[in-house]
Amino acid sequence: MYSVLPELYHEAAARLADAIDGENYFSGSLAFGFGGMQCRLTTSVIVYRSRVSRPEGDAEAISDLVPVWWEFHTAGPEGEVLNDFDFSEMKRYV
Repeated sequence: MYSVLPELYHEAAARLADAIDGENYFSGSLAFGFGGMQCRLTTSVIVYRSRVSRPEGDAEAISDLVPVWWEFHTAGPEGEVLNDFDFSEMKRYV
């Protein structure tokens, strides 16, 4: 089994946040390489936001992601490998 490290959670969360791009709902797949593995996050999520006041101005930051559906696949040179990805853990990095 492939153990998902904090760095991979961070990478997946950053890519998902970029894909959400200010919307309140996202549905799609994100494919990327990481540490010699090919990763694919397929998800549909409802995005909740909260207003954050900063010196440079107010922003609507993501406060929660509620998954409707998700899958996370990892594949190496030999093919697909089971992993221990946890969506709740990834949310901590958004």
